[in-house]
Parts: sequence; structure tokens; C-alpha cells
Amino acid sequence: MAAGRKHREVAPLDYAGRWSLRAWVAGVVVFLYLPLASLVLFSFNDSRRTIRWEGFTTDWYGRLAHDDALISAFANSLTIAAVSTLVSVVLGAMAAIALWRYRFIGKGVFDGMVTLPIVVPEICMGVAMLVFFGTIMPWPRDLVWPFDLGAIIIAHITFSFPFVTVVVRARLASFNREMEEAARDLGASELRAFFDVLLPHVRPALVSGALLAFTLSLDDFVITFFTAGPNTVTFPVKIYSMVRFSVTPEVNAASTVLMAITVLLTLIGMKLQGKDIANTEPR
Repeated sequence: MAAGRKHREVAPLDYAGRWSLRAWVAGVVVFLYLPLASLVLFSFNDSRRTIRWEGFTTDWYGRLAHDDALISAFANSLTIAAVSTLVSVVLGAMAAIALWRYRFIGKGVFDGMVTLPIVVPEICMGVAMLVFFGTIMPWPRDLVWPFDLGAIIIAHITFSFPFVTVVVRARLASFNREMEEAARDLGASELRAFFDVLLPHVRPALVSGALLAFTLSLDDFVITFFTAGPNTVTFPVKIYSMVRFSVTPEVNAASTVLMAITVLLTLIGMKLQGKDIANTEPR
């Protein structure tokens, strides 16, 4: 045996445990992603029947590109997601910093109210928003796009910004307050210390929170279904209306496009988050 080389005997039960664990993980992965893979595959099916493969075609994606109603719904979803994400990041970051830094009367109640939309079922949130906008705060139906999306945007902000708060607050738990105090001792104002010291530390959390808020808003159906007006159809609601008649390759193609956009945004967010973490690590 070569010097410095060690061999460790592994019992047969250890091998069996490893292979059983790998088989279990592989089974879970197949169970989770096989339906998505079949959806993408049958979006290229040259037949309106989704249960039988009859050839490869991209005609369904071409039909989506010429479907004005679907494009309008997609534009509504992007507008709602962009505006709600921007507002959610600001509100979520402010709430997280307030809960992390300050002590005030009713802090526990405020903390519970912030996280309440996370645990409340979406069906309850949707009904509550429907009652609120329908009776307490009715919106005019003759507003110009995108202002007619105001009710949906407010509803999406309500359930999106708590997720940003949780993510940013978790990131703030690892912040060394002495760094901010050192910046203040060196003459930096409170605002300058925030932008130069605290903000770079929480930037990865802001990116993660923004990505989470955007995907939640883009994919939401339940709350949007209750708060949308007759002239404000979003992409998930449009897909649902298409599925009510039959599941066609056109529906699969629309779902594939939505899934591809979500995956692409996730990859971009992970890339940006990795760069921010690398820049904030001590060298």
C-alpha cells in the first residue's frame, strides 16, 4: 500500500443506503419534472389531440404570436408584475429594516401583520380583495391602460412585499452593525452609511426578493381572478379560460412560454445574486 494512502471499508448496508437514497431522489425528480417535460414536448405536437403524438411542428407558437388577446393578456401580466415588484421591493426593504433596527410599541403586532399574507390562503385574500374593491373602494371602469390594472397591482403588492420582507430580514441578521457605526465615526451621514455600507450587504436579498415577487405576480391566478375586471385579463387567467374548453397544443405552448420566462428570470436573478455575494465577501 502506498504511503499516505488510506482505504476505508464500506459496509454493504452503506452501499445499499446510498443507492436507495439516490433512487429515491431520482424518483422524486422524475415525479416533479416529468409533467413539465411532457407539457413542453406536446407543445410541438402536430395534432390538436394532446394524448397522441403525430409529428413535430412549431405552428402553435406562431399562432400565439398572432393572438392579439393573448398578447394583450401577457402585456397586462408584465405590467402588473413590474409595478408590483418595484413597490414590493421598496416596501419590503423598509419594513425589514424597521423591524431589524428599531424598537417601537406594537412591533410584534406589526411583525405579525406583515407576515400574515404569507400564511393566509389565497382564496381568502381574493375574496377579501373582491369585497374591498367592490364596496369600499370601487374603481372606475373607464380608466386608460395601465391604470385600469390598479386593483390587481394593489392586490399583488399586498401578498408580494411580505416575501421581500422575510428575505431581506434574513439577510440583515448576518450584518455587522459595527461596520455602519465605523462609517458614521468616519464622518458619513446616516443616508451615506445606508447606501455605502448597508445597501451593498442586502443587495443580494433585494435581488432575490424582487425575483420572488415578480414570479409570484406573474404566475398568480386566484387573487387576480377575483380582482380583475371584465376588461383586465392577465396571462394566467387567459390560459385558464382556454383550458376550460380543452387542453390543446396552443395551451401547452402558452404555458411553455410562461415557464420559460420564469426560468430565464430565475437564472438572471441567480447570476446577479452570485455577483453581489462575491462583491460583498471580505477579501
